[in-house]
Amino acid sequence: MKHGGNMRAMRAEGFSGYKDLKLVDLPKPALSDGRVLVRITAAGVTPLDHTILSGGYPRAKAPLVLGNEGAGVVEQGGGTDFPVGTRAMFTGPYGVSENGTYSEWVAVRRENLCLIPDNIDDVSAAGVPVAYLTAQMTLSFAGFANGKTVLSPAIGGSVGNAATQLARAQGARHAISTTTNHAKAQQAHSLGFDEVIDLSVEKLGDGVRRITGGYGADIVIDAIGGEILSEALGTLAIGGSLTTLGYSAGRKATIDVTDLIWKRASMKSFSLFSQTAEAWRTAWSVIFPLLQSGAVKPIVAKTFPLTEAADALRYLVEGRPLGRVVLTI
Repeated sequence: MKHGGNMRAMRAEGFSGYKDLKLVDLPKPALSDGRVLVRITAAGVTPLDHTILSGGYPRAKAPLVLGNEGAGVVEQGGGTDFPVGTRAMFTGPYGVSENGTYSEWVAVRRENLCLIPDNIDDVSAAGVPVAYLTAQMTLSFAGFANGKTVLSPAIGGSVGNAATQLARAQGARHAISTTTNHAKAQQAHSLGFDEVIDLSVEKLGDGVRRITGGYGADIVIDAIGGEILSEALGTLAIGGSLTTLGYSAGRKATIDVTDLIWKRASMKSFSLFSQTAEAWRTAWSVIFPLLQSGAVKPIVAKTFPLTEAADALRYLVEGRPLGRVVLTI
């Protein structure tokens, strides 16, 4: 919906909670060198958006249009790589250090764009970039190879789901995840995730031992933190590694150092936006054909219109759905 040179956006006027999200009319972004004008059709709703809106990310400055990832149609500036009318998805500093995807247009850095495969709709694509890039780069940095066993807790979460799907599609011996909710465990099973540990009936360590015949996990990708991190360390196989990259279940965890020492294991961290452009390109080159072939399938739990961005965020954080929450624009 065009308003002359203006556009609608859901902007955080402050960072003290949902009430600070307001519908505003802003100038359509001007195009500058190295940027591509994208008309946004769908915006992924992420835990980072909630962290910023609730004042948990001190580097962000209000007022700020939220939305760290999205999908849309190239309108200008894409050159031969992204011709006018092509569909593209992206993530980057949007919704963090500059205005984001809860809006009708974004001037996107060319290096942040990826074409959307024809078989993936815009709503599904909007929730792909952060989760799949994070999951694929973390797998790669952890030395993933065909035949390795991967544990990525929280099948309903964006990274947990993406890492499980990507590991499975690339030949993992086991691609294990978890849920604390019995109904969600059944839902995951019906979606074809047959190595999900239902933590309402079984401990994490017991589940991993059962599935792997006592071997453990070569690679743990933990986007949850808190107590799950402590327990996941105990599931590592000899020489295994745990990568920590999120803290939705808590910023503090108590670890048993013998889980590392006795297993000659390692623990490291990952942050998507500190990676090189080359690492991004390499990850997309793996993810794109897997999306195209249907080997990985992004799962959308629910969509909301742009004006209901606060409800969408509340649903993501409090409803904890299996799959992504997406704004349609």
